[in-house]
Amino acid sequence: MLFSTRRSDYLKFDPYSFAPTYKMADREEETRKRCSSAPTNGLQSTPEKKPCLTNRDENKKREDYLEWSEYFMAIAFLSAQRSKDPNSQVGACIVNQENKIVGIGYNGMPNGCNDDFLPWRRVAENKLDTKYPYVCHAELNAILNKNSADVKNCTIYVALFPCNECAKLIIQSGIREVIFVSDKYHDIPEMVASRKLLDMAGVKYRQFQPKSKQIVIDFAAIDGKPPNPLKSIASP
Repeated sequence: MLFSTRRSDYLKFDPYSFAPTYKMADREEETRKRCSSAPTNGLQSTPEKKPCLTNRDENKKREDYLEWSEYFMAIAFLSAQRSKDPNSQVGACIVNQENKIVGIGYNGMPNGCNDDFLPWRRVAENKLDTKYPYVCHAELNAILNKNSADVKNCTIYVALFPCNECAKLIIQSGIREVIFVSDKYHDIPEMVASRKLLDMAGVKYRQFQPKSKQIVIDFAAIDGKPPNPLKSIASP
């Protein structure tokens, strides 16, 4: 039986053979705008200079660091790059009330099941020839990968709004809030059922509103080198 091919550009563990650039916040552009010239006030012959982050006092903390929510969602998106699914790469990050990460996961086939011999396609005449009866969702893996006794009262950050099956797991595990990026399957029955279950169980959910669209991870930055745009992949 021929199966659709898994993606082969998933994130490897060797940073020297594969150096991805993930994009969700272009702060450099914001910095350039802040450092640009201001209009003259009629009393000066040269434009008034604006404060620039590149000239900041080195004795003061930097102010353009990631907020907690951006950090956790970025972790979810980063973990998604480990997924071998050629169609959808989804990651999840579970955080406790102390802002500590207690679980991370991404969508993929079960442990011990050779993903070269399982289907990855989304549509087929026989449902058994699609990925859906076999694949484990990111939320499931994040919950099972927990490094704490439980995930009660935790928050889960996930790229896609959870399906009804993941909603059951979220409720049963005691997670109290879901923060998601995309709700593109909002009207399909599984998502309608998911919202109904979450509402009945009192689990809060809200869409993530990023302050910036891109976050750049550049392995060369630690040495003060500019990013290499040729070695990059896009976020799912």
